[in-house]
Amino acid sequence: MALINKSHPEEFILLGFAHRPWLELPLFIILLITYPMAMIGNIAIILVSKLDTHLHSPMYFFLTNLSFLDMCYTTSIVPQMLFNLGTSKKTISYLGCIVQLYFFSIMGSTECLLLALMSFDRYVAICRPLHYTLIMNQRVCILLVSIVWLTGMIYAISEASVTVKLPLCGINKLDHLLCEIPVLIKAACGEKEANELTLSVVCIFIVAVPLCLILASYASIVRAIFKIKSSEGRKKAFGTCSSHLIVVSLFYGPVISMYLQPPSSTSRDQPKFMALFYGVVTPTLNPFIYTLRNKDVKGALGKVMWSIFRPK
Repeated sequence: MALINKSHPEEFILLGFAHRPWLELPLFIILLITYPMAMIGNIAIILVSKLDTHLHSPMYFFLTNLSFLDMCYTTSIVPQMLFNLGTSKKTISYLGCIVQLYFFSIMGSTECLLLALMSFDRYVAICRPLHYTLIMNQRVCILLVSIVWLTGMIYAISEASVTVKLPLCGINKLDHLLCEIPVLIKAACGEKEANELTLSVVCIFIVAVPLCLILASYASIVRAIFKIKSSEGRKKAFGTCSSHLIVVSLFYGPVISMYLQPPSSTSRDQPKFMALFYGVVTPTLNPFIYTLRNKDVKGALGKVMWSIFRPK
């Protein structure tokens, strides 16, 4: 390990897949393709939801927030990854690392809560259809989204601030592709069991509790769907929920395996692959999952594209 005589290093060396250099070029190419796809897909969702009046509903209001969040999520890590993978210099400044740590944590925790909010919206739409417009009015939706963002920021800032204060004992090498809370805890020296325990406990509230709310919402939704007499009605109800369930599975699976276990117990490459999955793969797939499985979005997207590219 490189040692320095300062309270914190001027920069961190991100080792990435240094022990597997053959992975760097394929990963660089994959990120070079998926990042523009993620940006274009999420921007398209936001534009379509704003331009088409048929999509001015709580479901698409929450979806635009998810798309904006995913854009920020990938942007906080992918440009730095591309730079490090494309050059021999595998470094990030100390300030850059801290900024990335905060942004990545804020977006991740907010997405956990936002997905739970989206499941509650589906619960009200299917289980309380007659009261849906009353319960999920514009004022309530804005208030709920504001609470989600504020809560995600408070959690992330508090947890990241505690992590930043951990002693590194001059270590400036991180065995990862980015600056993430569990990785910095693992790299810290001295007594860090308390920080690992704190991270696990806090993550129970920010990851496990929202997931339990999602499962409870869908348990009620499934019961309500089976009470629908017409097969067309059941199919439509399942269709409105299936996209969200796929997104939840893609996001929560890697997050649980990464954050709900002590950082010291993870394997060397697990954090890297998990971060790539929930920080790059999921935000890239989300727009396609929602557009390919949603007739309203596909129709609205077609109208917008036609209005832009139609012959004059």
